Amino acid sequence: MPQTTLDTGLAALGLDLPASARQQLLDYVALIGKWNQVHNLTAIRDPEKMVTHHLLDSLALLKVVDGAAKRVVDVGSGAGLPGIPLAIARPAWSVTLLDSNHKKGVFLQQAVSELGLANASVVVDRVEAFQPEAGFDCVVSRAFSDLPEFAELSRHLRAPGGVLLAMKGVYPCEEVLQLSPDIGTVEVIRLEVPGVDAERHLVSIGAA
Repeated sequence: MPQTTLDTGLAALGLDLPASARQQLLDYVALIGKWNQVHNLTAIRDPEKMVTHHLLDSLALLKVVDGAAKRVVDVGSGAGLPGIPLAIARPAWSVTLLDSNHKKGVFLQQAVSELGLANASVVVDRVEAFQPEAGFDCVVSRAFSDLPEFAELSRHLRAPGGVLLAMKGVYPCEEVLQLSPDIGTVEVIRLEVPGVDAERHLVSIGAA
């Protein structure tokens, strides 16, 4: 059962979310499944696997970036990962879902509306063209591009004191070595995701 998988996974991550947020997360999985039939948002079709490989994978970030209210932008958001799970879990945060694909933008708008996410907004634009009035505390990407390209295209979105966060599978040795020396302080953190039997790492790039 997706609900059992979610409850068990949240407990393993040490996240105590209210019942309303848990229901929103499950509604989000159902919405992806519905749209997947036409738009192929994600290769994963099984709802339980969506819980582990999408929801819990996204929420594992909170061990690293949790805390005070934050401005977050999810670059290349796609189906809304990790931005929508973060917006559900942390309603005090302001989350911008950024994707250049119009069809994915339509899905993101629908998801924000149906899930009642007052703290999330959608921007359909290329990352290098997006010029917000203020920078973000966290600029996060899950499947946007390789690390050097993400860092170069997204660095203008980082607020003073903010971080770039790239979600990766195995330790990205080669990509880390290719980063521009002036990009900032790089730290690679191993993440443990309940129900995911594969390596997960988070590359955190702070200001120089």
